[in-house]
Amino acid sequence: MTGATGFVGAQTLDLALEAGLHVSALTRRAQPPRARLKWVPGSLDEAHALDTLVRDADVVIHIAGVVNAPDRDGFEAGNARGTMAVVDAMRKRGVRRLIHISSLAAREPGLSDYGWSKELAERHVKASGLDWTIVRPPAIYGPNDREMLELFRMAKRGIMLLPPGGRLSVIHVRDLAQLLLTLAQERDVSLAHSYEVDDGTPEGWDHKDFGAAIGRAVGRAVRTLATPAWLLGVAARTDRMIRGKGAKLTPDRVDYFCHPDWVAAAASHVPAQLWMPQVATEVGLKETADAYRAKGWL
Repeated sequence: MTGATGFVGAQTLDLALEAGLHVSALTRRAQPPRARLKWVPGSLDEAHALDTLVRDADVVIHIAGVVNAPDRDGFEAGNARGTMAVVDAMRKRGVRRLIHISSLAAREPGLSDYGWSKELAERHVKASGLDWTIVRPPAIYGPNDREMLELFRMAKRGIMLLPPGGRLSVIHVRDLAQLLLTLAQERDVSLAHSYEVDDGTPEGWDHKDFGAAIGRAVGRAVRTLATPAWLLGVAARTDRMIRGKGAKLTPDRVDYFCHPDWVAAAASHVPAQLWMPQVATEVGLKETADAYRAKGWL
């Protein structure tokens, strides 16, 4: 598994170990030991580390990637070249099964460098000759997520600045992690498929309705304001000046955020007999808000 120390990866790792699976996981930093877990020091640009990682593996779940980078090359290195390195390591070791975590952003590669790099990574996977399955998650939320934390903080203040119009899908991290483990243990139905996944809400969420749902999760009536793209651009440049590399709203994300359709396509859903989401979003958002408070983040 790559990305096991990140938001999605950590949840997937926990579920895998709870299920009694033996896991090798890539890490840049020393990690505490756990039963049935082998930490492999290294990163996606270290061929020897990837060779150790995939040795004797039955399946590789590739979660690692970058959501924020200073330029297109940074996105390509973290997402496309990193994926190609995993593919190369698998082919050298004769490991066939790959679960690749992409993004709905790959559907519109012209909107952002991030989306472009994720779509390029998908092309590498499809040309790999491996037994692959691609998963395109929408916005992912859950108790340890920091990407959506800003929305909860705005909701607590009673005002949410949201993109101008459009709809989106979301998914709880626990549902996504369970899907990845299901795919890792199954290949016949999902082989050579790309899935777009969500929380089961038909036609996704209107931005205003989703903002109101976050408000209910934090216990506040929320006033939502549709923010024009030019103002989001100003906010992105300001955020970069204030928080530098830690900025959450970046110029690369503005066009992505303002795109009107980030709803998982029904035709690309996972077959119901294989997986269905279990976490109701209103419940999951409340759980997330409570966890943020417990950590002192909210």
